[in-house]
Amino acid sequence: MNAYVFPGQGSQFPGMGKALYESDANARVFFEHANNVLGFNITDVMFNGSEDDLKQTNVTQPAIFLHSVIKAKTMGDAFKPDMVAGHSLGEFSALVAAGAMEFSDGLKLVAARANAMQKACEAQPGTMAAILGLEDEKVEEICASIPGIVVPANYNCPGQLVISGTVEAVNAACEALKAAGAKRALLLPVGGAFHSPLMEPARAELATAIAYTPIVDPRCPVFQNVDATGRKDPARIKANLIAQLTAPVRWTQSMRNMLGAGALNVIECGPGNVLQGLFKKVNKEVVTSAA
Repeated sequence: MNAYVFPGQGSQFPGMGKALYESDANARVFFEHANNVLGFNITDVMFNGSEDDLKQTNVTQPAIFLHSVIKAKTMGDAFKPDMVAGHSLGEFSALVAAGAMEFSDGLKLVAARANAMQKACEAQPGTMAAILGLEDEKVEEICASIPGIVVPANYNCPGQLVISGTVEAVNAACEALKAAGAKRALLLPVGGAFHSPLMEPARAELATAIAYTPIVDPRCPVFQNVDATGRKDPARIKANLIAQLTAPVRWTQSMRNMLGAGALNVIECGPGNVLQGLFKKVNKEVVTSAA
């Protein structure tokens, strides 16, 4: 069975999507349409911008979405998913690729998500840190013991969990986690506490946009971040999508559940190869490739 997976923020790179644009007439149509929908030439930034240009949230999220979805769209009949999933932002790419959402609707939601998250970051600065080499349960327990807001945010793979919250609480948790035996506690270069209660204003803002976006039955189950379960029911997909901004990304659990559901080939669709590496951490026998 084929599992297609779609990356999230952090996989962007200068020149992303340019080869796709130049080599495929269908891709060009989608990219030009995206420029019109967004109201600015995101292709200029993707193809010619610097690393710093691509780090702006209002560019990063749509850029990764476009690279991922257009890649899937241009595969035509070769795109044969038995299941899909996406890491954080990548969940929107997965839903569009699986036919649950129209391309334009998905792009508008991603742009709205990026703007809402940026506003939430400015209103309540926060940070995130990657904790390496400690069991998930231990990280959960220590986060719960720290005063203030700090929560598990991304369950990336066994032994790698990202925490998120206020700067003070995350710093305090990092010290406590290192004392408890974490190999490393690395602060990430982000301006906000994604997938934490600090994203509540963004969740509330995005909830309205999601509620009004048509979502239909996807062509295959979509394993969603919030509950790591393969979903096809549009109402449940919407509810999980709304919850996603303040809830943890249960990627470790999603990978295990996809493998348990029979995934034999994992194809990463979009920039980078991070998700292939994470699957190998769960099962080194799984066959991974780039779309």
